[in-house]
Amino acid sequence: MASQQHLEKMQQRQDYRNLWHTDLMRTIQQDPPYCCLSLWCGPCVSYMLRKRALYNDMSRYVCCAGYMPCSGRCGESRCPEFCLATEVCLCFGNSVASTRFLLQDEFNIQTTQCDNCIIGFMFCLQQIACIFSIVAMIVGSDELSDASQILSCLSDMVYCSVCACMQTQHKVEMDKRDGKFGPPPVMAIPQVQQMSRLDQPYPPNVGGYPAPAYGQPNYPPQAAGYPPAGYPPAGYPSSGYQR
Repeated sequence: MASQQHLEKMQQRQDYRNLWHTDLMRTIQQDPPYCCLSLWCGPCVSYMLRKRALYNDMSRYVCCAGYMPCSGRCGESRCPEFCLATEVCLCFGNSVASTRFLLQDEFNIQTTQCDNCIIGFMFCLQQIACIFSIVAMIVGSDELSDASQILSCLSDMVYCSVCACMQTQHKVEMDKRDGKFGPPPVMAIPQVQQMSRLDQPYPPNVGGYPAPAYGQPNYPPQAAGYPPAGYPPAGYPSSGYQR
């Protein structure tokens, strides 16, 4: 039942229309110090971000934000701070992903194709490194063993870098939520428009023309020298014309 609800929730995220304030490629430009902090002290940053995502109300804390089978079964209500510290240390990847899902569901944020490609590349590289390690262990080849170690080191570097960028992305999004980028722009109120009433045969004065007297046609003022001199021409109308 719970797994079915999680699948439905994942399908709903595909219909979200809002975007992250910054994508993964630009997080290091958006906040370089915080990105470095996330890289060197990821669990501490994950702890702070989850607490901030819960609006500093730890009574709302559930292990892995309720997205894992263990959620709600770890005694979180008795000691939420200790449970969160355990989560970010032992299940660091899940803690980052759970905070991400929490923000996405709160603000209806979709993940862009570029972000999906980066996260998918990270997962694929980890799987390839794991496969190479297993094959090297079975075959016993020194070349495969060296290749597996290089791939493992590369996958760890990509994993740490992507997690740091994701946490910076979460921090920037919560900065936007908390109004640290300034208040949202205020929309100007349109001016009051006048409408003609049933007891007024003419609409309100617009365009700078004077309002006509009651019962007179509303013709615009004529230019100076109108009609021109010599109008109508001589001999007009022609002889024999019957009025």
